[in-house]
Amino acid sequence: QVQVVESGGGLVQAGGSLKLSCTTSGSKFSINTMGWYRQAPGKQRELVASISNFGDTIVASSLKGRFTISRDNVKNAVFLHMTSLKPEDTAVYYCNEVPADSRSWGQGSLVTVPS
Repeated sequence: QVQVVESGGGLVQAGGSLKLSCTTSGSKFSINTMGWYRQAPGKQRELVASISNFGDTIVASSLKGRFTISRDNVKNAVFLHMTSLKPEDTAVYYCNEVPADSRSWGQGSLVTVPS
């Protein structure tokens, strides 16, 4: 089980950028694929991007070119760099293992991009 704390969210104008951070604890972070998920109001939670323990990344096709995921296995942290933000990016962003461990969901970090 990985315990996570997400931070870095806030209100950002369309076209702006934001960096989300996820600090983790637990015994399995270094060997797990980690991901960022998001849940927009009234919508299902979806996987935004993932990164393996070796650094291989996958970003949702609709977000390629705007979102970048990275990790620091020494610091036990994972990051999401978000650029060219759009109103539809408004959501609570979560980090978790991929596939998600139901025990590991944190509070998330809210990103709001007003229209």
